[in-house]
Amino acid sequence: MVTAIIMLSVEKKHINQVAEKLASIEGLSEVYSVSGSYDIAAIARVQTNDQLSELVTQHLAQIDYILKTETMLAFQAYSKHDLEGMFSVGV
Repeated sequence: MVTAIIMLSVEKKHINQVAEKLASIEGLSEVYSVSGSYDIAAIARVQTNDQLSELVTQHLAQIDYILKTETMLAFQAYSKHDLEGMFSVGV
């Protein structure tokens, strides 16, 4: 499984609208409004790098009001939760 954290800068008055659209996209498991340099953080969990590429370059690119994105690939999970196992069972 490929996990990526996608940070998004969005036109301020459209943050909620963009977040709702992001939450409806298959492959984005979580969407958060955040403080700091970015407005939204989205967690992508897909099977392949090709699926991640499609998600970022096709699906996110279709959403209005996104000004900038930064995509970070996750190498290692340091969590008390077995996220991959949880998602593979369909929870």
